Amino acid sequence: QVQLVESGGGLVQPGGSLRVSCAASGSIFSIYAMGWYRQAPGKQRELVAGITSGNRINYADSVKGRFTISRDNAKNTVYLQMNSLKPEDTAVYYCNVVGVVGTPPSHMDVWGKGTLVTVSS
Repeated sequence: QVQLVESGGGLVQPGGSLRVSCAASGSIFSIYAMGWYRQAPGKQRELVAGITSGNRINYADSVKGRFTISRDNAKNTVYLQMNSLKPEDTAVYYCNVVGVVGTPPSHMDVWGKGTLVTVSS
């Protein structure tokens, strides 16, 4: 079984910065991709940023140039550095990990419980 622990959310003023982290633990064999999604009130969940095991990265157009995703493979941890935050970035941010887990190996697609990011003055 795999667990994801997210941290780093909170309240920040417009223009400020915040970093969220997500650590995966358990019987992980390998991780293909890690990513951050967000869901604002009344809206659908959307991809914010993703990073593959080969370090291919993609961002939502709305966060390009402001957010940076990175991962520490040794710690099975993914980070999202968020700069120049805007009120419209307010949402619950969810971590997602896709890979292989367990013995015998099986596919995993796991979601964190979410961490709230509020951008407000």
